[in-house]
Amino acid sequence: MTFWEGLAVLIAGVGAGTINTVVGSGTLITFPILLAFGLPPVTANVSNTLGLVPGSLSGAIGYRRELAGQGHRLRRLGTASLLGGLLGAYLLVKLPSKAFDTIVPVLILLALVLVVIQPRVARAMAARRRDGEAGSELGPLLLIGVFLAGIYGGYFGAAQGVLLIALMGMLLQDGMQRINAAKNVLALIVNGAAAVFFLFASHIDWTAVLLIAAGSVVGGQLGAKVGRRLPPVALRGVIVVVGLIAVTRMLIS
Repeated sequence: MTFWEGLAVLIAGVGAGTINTVVGSGTLITFPILLAFGLPPVTANVSNTLGLVPGSLSGAIGYRRELAGQGHRLRRLGTASLLGGLLGAYLLVKLPSKAFDTIVPVLILLALVLVVIQPRVARAMAARRRDGEAGSELGPLLLIGVFLAGIYGGYFGAAQGVLLIALMGMLLQDGMQRINAAKNVLALIVNGAAAVFFLFASHIDWTAVLLIAAGSVVGGQLGAKVGRRLPPVALRGVIVVVGLIAVTRMLIS
């Protein structure tokens, strides 16, 4: 990796850490960059997952005030995320790389759809709260949904944060910032579980990991402090454009 390529990966890590803390989908920034610099898709995905773990931790720390009183919730949902993340990572390593090449463009397009409709989901959540509808706190539907989101996150991960926010927003009666804080912890658990699995079961590009890790730590703090002030439309626009580039590159190659 040249100096300029390394700098691009570092900057992408900052962007991914910021976006992941605010809403999710940071993988759609870093993954295409690694593909563009010649990493095989599975290696790029594994290295990206490891690199984003410190950023997830940074974002969770940045939201620590909103985590107060959520210990019981996070213990139960975190167990579902842990199991799902491990299963997703196992599937990534055990399934043929050809399967990843085939499935990931579909997952990216699904992630982009989720990014685009996220504002509509947020409005629906707000309307439910205004109407006083109660959430099914930690019911089986939420636990199953978080487990499935963990499988998705362990396998690829783009927009798992959007999935988690949508699930918890619809099924919990709580404020958006507290839900976002919980999302950061659950994403950290999924990425961390997958990362530990990958350490023993997959090829890793450590240069990419370290650059993304350094950038995502900075981005996690930016996302917690000033990321909420970024124009949401512009943020989603960047994610969609980068995601479409990734899909196009994978389909062409």
